[in-house]
Amino acid sequence: MQARDVMQSRVITVAPETHVRDIAARLLDSRISAVPVVDEAGRLLGIVSEGDLMRRPESGTERHPSWWLRLLGNPDDRPIAYIKSHGAHAAEVMTRDVISVGEDATLEQIADTLERHRIKRVPVLRDGKLVGIVSRADLLHGLVARQASPAPSKDDRMLKAEVEKAIQEAGAGPTFLSVVVAGGTVHLWGAVETAAEKQAARIAAEGVPGVRAVRDEIGVLPPVVRSVMWAE
Repeated sequence: MQARDVMQSRVITVAPETHVRDIAARLLDSRISAVPVVDEAGRLLGIVSEGDLMRRPESGTERHPSWWLRLLGNPDDRPIAYIKSHGAHAAEVMTRDVISVGEDATLEQIADTLERHRIKRVPVLRDGKLVGIVSRADLLHGLVARQASPAPSKDDRMLKAEVEKAIQEAGAGPTFLSVVVAGGTVHLWGAVETAAEKQAARIAAEGVPGVRAVRDEIGVLPPVVRSVMWAE
């Protein structure tokens, strides 16, 4: 099983010229902690995370290092920090050194990458272009599916794309959903906001031609959790 079999292929992205206000709004609206920055051709340029937006003058959180740290530091440290905290666009505040994997990376290789770099998710690239993201949860889901079913085939990968599209069209929010297909069996994991979304996702998956079975492990978020997630 490879990255292409477990990755989330519908990735929310921003352009290099996207304003930081719009990025912050995108993170909040989509309830995600980071967003890849891609150019018009889909090439990955960097990532903007919540951490990249923490130290901003607008919120009064800008860091002011002491004079002796400025003397001991690299001459470029201060202007780079200024650009990071005052930059108005994704290209100015993003983290450029992004760890990534290819779509043919094995689950073992992905696990090693996540562990070695102490990160929670990794972008998946094809010829330098972003095609998906694999999180720790996606990795675990893949390991479970691999134990339950044969290794994914080319048909399974086509089914995965069709199931994801069907779920999207059914109105079940894809942000917290993970789809893995192995041996024609669709494994659905993650969480949705309502029981109707959960049912719609299952029915959509079952309706895709070629799907042999659907294992629905989707949870419904309690009202108290939903209220916290949407809190300003």
